Amino acid sequence: MKKMLIILLILTGIIFAQSESRTDPAPAVSEAIETTTTTTTTETVPVTEEAQPQTCMGGGGIMSFLPMIAIIAIFYFLMIRPQQKQSKMLKEMRNALNKDDRVVTSGGIHGIITNLKGDVVTVKIADGVKIDVDRNSLQIESISGDTSNK
Repeated sequence: MKKMLIILLILTGIIFAQSESRTDPAPAVSEAIETTTTTTTTETVPVTEEAQPQTCMGGGGIMSFLPMIAIIAIFYFLMIRPQQKQSKMLKEMRNALNKDDRVVTSGGIHGIITNLKGDVVTVKIADGVKIDVDRNSLQIESISGDTSNK
């Protein structure tokens, strides 16, 4: 998870660095306004005034939204989509539970399912010890590993 966030930060930095270089305003064309002033000699001295430079806020159109669109796409493919797949698999596993399946609860208790009634699952955790847990509290189906009861 930390590696994905670091990669995400590096990519956004690269995207913003490239977008800033694209949105720099073009050098302003200096408009020279010539006025004549009279001095004791008969020479004319041109007086120039430069136009104000353009700001970064103007223009750009869709190019100004491109970094935000890229960030949203990166978040979707690196974080949201894998989490949706995992929750879908967990939901399918919870719906496919049967009697005598080995499970692990969200609290870390290993046991074997002895009874299923709607959302309540009875889990045998030791000889003569059964607990009722919510179906949503079951995290994974234990593939290997022995519990104390066989």
